[in-house]
Amino acid sequence: MRYTSADGSAAGVAVRDDDGALRQLPFPSLAAALRVPLAELREAVTAADRPAPPDVRLLPPVDGRTEVWGGGVTYQRSRQARMEESAAADVYARLYDAERPELFLKSVAWRVVTDGEPIGVREDSALNLPEAELGVVANAAGELVGYTVVNDVTSRSIEGENPLYLPQAKVYAGSCAISPGIRPAWEVDRPDDLAVSCTVLRDGRPVWSEATSTAQLRRPPTELLSWLYRQDTYPDGVVLSTGTGLVPELDFTLREDDIVEIDIAEVGRLRNHVARGVAAFTWLRDDATGRGRA
Repeated sequence: MRYTSADGSAAGVAVRDDDGALRQLPFPSLAAALRVPLAELREAVTAADRPAPPDVRLLPPVDGRTEVWGGGVTYQRSRQARMEESAAADVYARLYDAERPELFLKSVAWRVVTDGEPIGVREDSALNLPEAELGVVANAAGELVGYTVVNDVTSRSIEGENPLYLPQAKVYAGSCAISPGIRPAWEVDRPDDLAVSCTVLRDGRPVWSEATSTAQLRRPPTELLSWLYRQDTYPDGVVLSTGTGLVPELDFTLREDDIVEIDIAEVGRLRNHVARGVAAFTWLRDDATGRGRA
């Protein structure tokens, strides 16, 4: 986990114990932790014993040059939904079965929000939805080091109008939320069978809720990572959001002040409220904690 002290005087990277206590790791940033081999990182996590400062605020688990990428149409439900909403349905039918997966850049580190912070919907989009996804974290060498929870918030109407509008549907202020912790890969026995659930609360009541399992993934995370590293390098590692199997019907859209809750068994929980428009996210640009700084 990344943290900053309440007064901003200290920041660092830590391990959280089962009892909630934080123990500092010997890395100046999370990006630095993702530059080392998996075996070295695991040794550092196991050996950490120095307490972190009290009263800290947890930050998104990405900094420096770490990028967040996304994978699309990796579940049968996602294929079905994209075909229903799109004017070019055949694109998604062929993509699901293709050898090459859909991969796209979702966010740079400083734009990512975390638990308790707002997620955003575009003012120029009629349909907006959450996408509950397992995020896999890889180091500079491409080794899978951990898992996290991602909300890949999406403008459904913009992507549905034309698949080439994907960057505008996926990449905008408040569109990427990640839970504050990374669960070490060596602590998750069956990443291929994790329960994933998403609930949207409106005025305190659930208005949409569904569940699935990573067992329904069309492509294993390691395969997606292999394509990502095939022709590029990630010196500070990468978070790859592996796609969603939970998609509301076409008559559903997120509204301002909705609460989105995502749970992934053994990995974590993410809870965010919905804000509308770019003005709600100027604080990311001006954030004094330096959340994207190495």
